[in-house]
Amino acid sequence: TPTRAMPQVAPAVMPAPATDAPEPVIGGGLDDLFAPHDDHVQAKPKKKKRRKGCLIALIIVLAVFGGIAAGDAWAWSTYGDKISGALGWGESKDYEPGLANGEALVTIKQGDTGGPVSTALYEAGVTKTEDVFYDYIVDENLAVTFYPGVYRLQKKMTAEAALAALKDDANKMANAVSVAEGGTIVSSLPDMAETLGLPLADFEAAVQDPMAYGVDASSLEGWLFPAVYEFDPGVTAPQVIQRMVDRTRESLSAAGVPDADAERILTIASIIQREGRLEDFPKVSRVIQNRLDIDMKLQMDSTAQYGYGSLHEGVVSSSKEALEDDNDWNTYVRTGLPATPIASPSDAAIKAAMQPADGPWLYFVTINLATGETLFTQTLAEHEQGIEKWREWCRANPDGGC
Repeated sequence: TPTRAMPQVAPAVMPAPATDAPEPVIGGGLDDLFAPHDDHVQAKPKKKKRRKGCLIALIIVLAVFGGIAAGDAWAWSTYGDKISGALGWGESKDYEPGLANGEALVTIKQGDTGGPVSTALYEAGVTKTEDVFYDYIVDENLAVTFYPGVYRLQKKMTAEAALAALKDDANKMANAVSVAEGGTIVSSLPDMAETLGLPLADFEAAVQDPMAYGVDASSLEGWLFPAVYEFDPGVTAPQVIQRMVDRTRESLSAAGVPDADAERILTIASIIQREGRLEDFPKVSRVIQNRLDIDMKLQMDSTAQYGYGSLHEGVVSSSKEALEDDNDWNTYVRTGLPATPIASPSDAAIKAAMQPADGPWLYFVTINLATGETLFTQTLAEHEQGIEKWREWCRANPDGGC
């Protein structure tokens, strides 16, 4: 009977002129004004560049006009571009608001900070220059955490608008897939294909040969670990499957499962996952083991439903046809474990398969599908009483999923 259950810049210090050097125009050569400064001193960040820029701009103006008055016409030809940039006379490094258009996809990788993100935005055509985005977040003293993923932005955005777009979850493309606890290959592959934008046929082909992933089994059922996974753009179906198989191996290793026993433990764990609620996993595991020990048929509805193709129909009980169908998974017909795992088991189910609870139980039945309350018993008579309680609950809850 079923049991479904993220720098303040130090002020620039003008160096004293050397005794044999030409007398500077104002306190130092123009090169000193444009020399790079350390933007990474350990001090509380402030909006620094704009104030410092105004001071430098004033010095530059005095220097330039002083130089021109003295006949130093070379000054403008040498420093014109830099002077224009500092005074804001030249072309802006940022786009003007209102120019955003089209679509640009920007990929942020795990661990990316302002610099790499600024470069990625520029290369995608979002920002005008490579450094403008990074300069913006530094100038504004913004502490930003960037999350990996692919973001849908526009071309020709201002640095401010680009940052706002990156903060908006609606612009993050869903490039994550998941396998549900108790899910199967059939139930999981379509969502993977749709989410990653790959043909379903690619995934169906990717799971055909278990040995391609080092799995010595007739099927990859049970080897796609139930979890949420994020993938970089361009991932292939075999790479997706390999990552899930690798995660299953991690779980098996953590539970102390020998490699030679992996398929058997996954099979037991998959039944536990489908048959019991989390707190009852060790007890369900014990029932399975107790029955195996005495060559008693497991008679688990989940196995019959899997073999018949009705596992995902949303009801607990099995049809007469499913219970009587002679296939390699139906434990109402065959003695022992089903031919393969019937679903993807969680860490908890795998652990329970390795460490059953102590007890004499041979039977269990969920007598309240709403709460998951399950009765574990040793004798058939006790089990039949439990079945009657289940039936009573089902009669009182006709829409309860019995």
